[in-house]
Amino acid sequence: MKEKRKTRTGKVISDKMDRTVVVLVESLVRHPLYKKVVRHTSKFKAHDEANGCKVGDVVRIVETRPLSKEKHWRVVEIISRKEVAEVEPADII
Repeated sequence: MKEKRKTRTGKVISDKMDRTVVVLVESLVRHPLYKKVVRHTSKFKAHDEANGCKVGDVVRIVETRPLSKEKHWRVVEIISRKEVAEVEPADII
Protein backbone atom coordinates (compact mmCIF):
# COMPACT_ATOMS: atom_id res chain seq x y z
CA MET A 1 0.00 0.00 0.00
CA LYS A 2 1.51 3.28 -1.12
CA GLU A 3 1.32 6.30 1.16
CA LYS A 4 -0.25 9.43 -0.24
CA ARG A 5 1.82 12.60 0.12
CA LYS A 6 0.40 15.58 1.97
CA THR A 7 -0.64 18.53 -0.20
CA ARG A 8 -1.44 22.07 0.82
CA THR A 9 -2.71 25.15 -1.02
CA GLY A 10 -1.48 28.58 -0.02
CA LYS A 11 -0.32 32.04 -1.03
CA VAL A 12 3.30 32.95 -1.78
CA ILE A 13 4.43 35.65 0.67
CA SER A 14 8.15 35.73 -0.18
CA ASP A 15 10.23 34.86 -3.24
CA LYS A 16 13.51 36.54 -2.29
CA MET A 17 15.49 33.30 -2.01
CA ASP A 18 16.90 31.43 -5.01
CA ARG A 19 14.59 28.53 -6.00
CA THR A 20 12.72 28.81 -2.69
CA VAL A 21 9.39 30.43 -1.84
CA VAL A 22 7.62 30.91 1.48
CA VAL A 23 3.98 29.80 1.30
CA LEU A 24 1.35 30.89 3.83
CA VAL A 25 -1.31 28.22 4.39
CA GLU A 26 -4.50 29.15 6.26
CA SER A 27 -6.81 26.63 7.91
CA LEU A 28 -9.91 26.94 10.04
CA VAL A 29 -9.78 25.03 13.33
CA ARG A 30 -12.48 24.72 15.98
CA HIS A 31 -11.24 25.65 19.47
CA PRO A 32 -11.50 22.55 21.70
CA LEU A 33 -12.96 24.34 24.72
CA TYR A 34 -14.79 27.40 23.37
CA LYS A 35 -15.97 25.84 20.08
CA LYS A 36 -15.24 29.04 18.15
CA VAL A 37 -13.73 28.65 14.69
CA VAL A 38 -10.22 30.12 14.73
CA ARG A 39 -8.05 30.95 11.71
CA HIS A 40 -4.71 29.13 11.96
CA THR A 41 -1.79 30.07 9.68
CA SER A 42 1.39 28.15 8.91
CA LYS A 43 4.40 29.11 6.81
CA PHE A 44 6.18 26.51 4.69
CA LYS A 45 9.37 26.89 2.67
CA ALA A 46 8.92 25.18 -0.68
CA HIS A 47 11.29 24.37 -3.54
CA ASP A 48 10.49 26.23 -6.78
CA GLU A 49 12.82 24.76 -9.41
CA ALA A 50 11.95 27.21 -12.20
CA ASN A 51 11.81 30.36 -10.01
CA GLY A 52 8.37 30.93 -11.56
CA CYS A 53 6.41 31.92 -8.44
CA LYS A 54 5.93 35.56 -7.49
CA VAL A 55 4.52 37.17 -4.34
CA GLY A 56 0.72 36.89 -4.28
CA ASP A 57 0.45 33.73 -6.40
CA VAL A 58 -1.72 30.88 -5.12
CA VAL A 59 0.21 27.60 -5.35
CA ARG A 60 -0.19 23.91 -4.51
CA ILE A 61 2.71 22.34 -2.60
CA VAL A 62 3.44 18.68 -1.85
CA GLU A 63 5.52 17.13 0.90
CA THR A 64 8.88 15.71 -0.18
CA ARG A 65 12.16 14.49 1.26
CA PRO A 66 14.20 17.08 3.21
CA LEU A 67 15.91 19.38 0.71
CA SER A 68 17.57 21.58 3.35
CA LYS A 69 17.29 22.34 7.06
CA GLU A 70 13.81 23.90 6.78
CA LYS A 71 12.67 23.00 3.24
CA HIS A 72 10.54 19.83 3.03
CA TRP A 73 7.95 20.91 0.44
CA ARG A 74 7.96 21.35 -3.34
CA VAL A 75 5.76 23.54 -5.58
CA VAL A 76 3.62 21.33 -7.82
CA GLU A 77 1.58 23.94 -9.68
CA ILE A 78 0.68 27.61 -9.75
CA ILE A 79 -3.10 27.74 -9.38
CA SER A 80 -3.55 31.46 -10.00
CA ARG A 81 -1.32 34.43 -10.61
CA LYS A 82 -1.58 37.75 -8.80
CA GLU A 83 -3.19 40.37 -10.98
CA VAL A 84 -0.81 43.24 -11.65
CA ALA A 85 -2.17 46.49 -13.01
CA GLU A 86 -0.28 47.72 -16.04
CA VAL A 87 0.41 51.42 -15.68
CA GLU A 88 1.97 53.62 -18.33
CA PRO A 89 4.53 56.21 -17.16
CA ALA A 90 2.26 58.99 -18.50
CA ASP A 91 -0.62 57.78 -16.28
CA ILE A 92 1.35 58.41 -13.08
CA ILE A 93 1.77 62.16 -13.65
